[in-house]
Amino acid sequence: MPNVLSVFSGGGGIDIGFKKAGYEICFSTDFWKPACDTLEHNKVGKMVVCDDIRNINYAVSLEKIGMKLSDIDVLVGGPPCPAYSKSRFYRTDKKRALEDENSFTLYEYFRALEEIRPKVFFFENVFGFVYKPHKAAFDLLKEKADDLGYDISYKVINTANYGVPQTRERFICIGIKRGEGLPFKFPEETHFNPEKSQDLLSIGKKKWVTCGDVLSDIDFDLPEDEQMQAGSKHKDLLKEIPPGDNYLYFTAERGYPEPKFKWRSRYWSFLLKLSPERPSWTIQASFSNNMGPFHWKNRFLRISEIKRIQTFDDEYELCGDFKEQWRQVGNAVPPLLVSQLATSIKEQYFS
Repeated sequence: MPNVLSVFSGGGGIDIGFKKAGYEICFSTDFWKPACDTLEHNKVGKMVVCDDIRNINYAVSLEKIGMKLSDIDVLVGGPPCPAYSKSRFYRTDKKRALEDENSFTLYEYFRALEEIRPKVFFFENVFGFVYKPHKAAFDLLKEKADDLGYDISYKVINTANYGVPQTRERFICIGIKRGEGLPFKFPEETHFNPEKSQDLLSIGKKKWVTCGDVLSDIDFDLPEDEQMQAGSKHKDLLKEIPPGDNYLYFTAERGYPEPKFKWRSRYWSFLLKLSPERPSWTIQASFSNNMGPFHWKNRFLRISEIKRIQTFDDEYELCGDFKEQWRQVGNAVPPLLVSQLATSIKEQYFS
């Protein structure tokens, strides 16, 4: 059973995916206590260290569980990603990529890689990581991997194409130590967008998994909270928006007779409503009164529902208050996607 060391572990999306694929999660670390509590509560791995990653001594930590650096086969993690996110194109008050104050997280990933020298590394980030404005960070990843002796394969993945009920795009990079095998080959996609059913590439694949597929059996009505309704001051407008649409429904370009918003004047998720007929859009890390996606019944999604959308097991218990739980789920890589990638890594390098 290959041994995994996880950094920036969060609520456990990557760790769970590797565990489901038959790996041993030996060590997980995060600086945020609610996430660490979740990992410990669910017994995801052998050991959880809750500390600033800059303080972590991997050799000393592994000694506490009777292991050495050389016992680790796979390093996994996704350095916190705000500096590479799409929102930074609009937040001119914030610096991007390596100029951001949190860019140390990327260097800390490479420190772990250099100290541990595993056979394989798994690196995840937002798809904006490959955008031209972030070229310095992307180049740094490629240069560091090359300097440390790893051949990399990378891809921007739409999680819906692997059976996740969410059109969430993620940058995935797999590094293989030179001499340990050919560069990683990503597994074939298993699902397709039925709106593009004429695409020859869809032959032999299943249709995207929809929100209706995964939420219908846990949809139940609760009394409305008059103090906090979905859409906030725009709650009445939200009720008019058809499932699968957002604030653009009220623009002149969409033919609304008395436009209420200008075209592309807000974030895409503003008053965004799910459709039971398609996957969810990306579940964000921050819970908001007017930023969706919202349920097609004009209410906030529940933790049990976003867990389904992110493919966490129903039995997986999250620690912290509502917003802390939401953040853990929203920040996670869907375990279903990770388990497929981890299985492919196992077949190619550990069989």
